[in-house]
Amino acid sequence: MTNIAFIGLGNMGGPMAANLVKAGFKVNGFDLVAASCDAAKADGVEIAQTAIDAVKGSDVIVTMLPAGKHVLAVWNEILPHADKGVLIIDCSTIDVDSSVQAHALAAKHGAASVDAPVSGGTGGAKAATLTFMAGGSDAAFAAAKPVLEKMGKKIVHCGGAGAGQAAKICNNMILGISMIAVGEAFTLAEKLGLSHQALFDVASTSSGQCWSLTTYCPVPGPVPTSPANNGYKPGFASALMLKDLKLSQEAAKTSGAATPLGAHAAELYTAFEQAGHGGTDFSGIINYLREQGRK
Repeated sequence: MTNIAFIGLGNMGGPMAANLVKAGFKVNGFDLVAASCDAAKADGVEIAQTAIDAVKGSDVIVTMLPAGKHVLAVWNEILPHADKGVLIIDCSTIDVDSSVQAHALAAKHGAASVDAPVSGGTGGAKAATLTFMAGGSDAAFAAAKPVLEKMGKKIVHCGGAGAGQAAKICNNMILGISMIAVGEAFTLAEKLGLSHQALFDVASTSSGQCWSLTTYCPVPGPVPTSPANNGYKPGFASALMLKDLKLSQEAAKTSGAATPLGAHAAELYTAFEQAGHGGTDFSGIINYLREQGRK
């Protein structure tokens, strides 16, 4: 049986670790938040006292953490205590530079490494339908894929170290921009007396169709499973969208890419968060757009 250590058992990591248990793996987990540990324990994860204890004797280590500084701090802490030849997979969404540093740290300790950020939100984490965007060597990816397949339905090898993070921030820049565009279209439709359903029926089958419309429609009704039908309770919080948009703009600055719409999307989500909506689903940006139209 493959032994897996899972560090970071929050809203995404907890369900992901639970799916590894369901797949038959022995999972030792750790999180600084006691409630997260308790929830994971109820799902069959064995809880370790420390991150170091969790990784001892593990064949694979998975980390799911908030930011690059946390990933580097945890990897520096655990890798000296991990078995030689261990595979370490980081599923966090972090900046590309930190990811490349993490790969180098793993290599220094004789570990294979993959950066594999995810798309699909908490619903995808629970249903094991996540998309993984992976970066790392061919050999490391081949070793990681059977583990990732137990937590997701699409696994894409994007390239070398940090390529998964690059793909993730580009994808989420598209998502942030497109959700604003869909929100603007519905607010305009409202002003013009067009019903939500009418716009949806046209745009979802025409050139305006996109995931933000057809799967995550920001108004109640047309897509019953979207957060708009549940008071914008987050599947993907606005604060997390803002984090990803900021990462995209940091990458754009360092690489010299022109991303004016990405920059403006970051500005709008910054204003939305500052207005107290960081815990709202990112599709709730439509409410901010409505407010701006009333001024």
